[in-house]
Amino acid sequence: MTVARPRIAVYPGTFDPVTNGHIDLVDRAAPLFERLIIGVAESPGKSPALPLEVRVELTRSAVAHHRHVEVRGFDCLLAHFVAELGAGVLLRGLRAVSDFEYEFQLASMNRHLIPEVETLFLTPAEQYGFISSSLVREIARLGGDISGFVPPAVTEALQAQWQRTRA
Repeated sequence: MTVARPRIAVYPGTFDPVTNGHIDLVDRAAPLFERLIIGVAESPGKSPALPLEVRVELTRSAVAHHRHVEVRGFDCLLAHFVAELGAGVLLRGLRAVSDFEYEFQLASMNRHLIPEVETLFLTPAEQYGFISSSLVREIARLGGDISGFVPPAVTEALQAQWQRTRA
């Protein structure tokens, strides 16, 4: 097992799709770490709208302005992914108080699985606090305008996805 380094952080999630809220957290967290790795989880149990490879590419393009941020897909237990990377911090976002209970449970479980890794919670800027990937997917699926919530490439990808689904 690799020794955890606190200056390497992993920001895990499904990112289905990556939103402006996710990007805001990356923008504010990136200066805090030598390396920030965004781990895009395959998450077949969540039945993602977009394939893993597409989510990785969309996330990569959304954070390309950061030199020391990288994006990797993974399909294993998060604790194994973090240990493999030698990260010392798990970065998680909290939009509202309603997120806290679930995130607290995850942090506690991860503390048992990878005790050498700390969980750091960040909140998004106020203008992004209401954005969630599931809401964005639903708005896009119903033909609504999501351009204010996601990067342009994501808008295009979701529009194309729903057009294929309707055809």
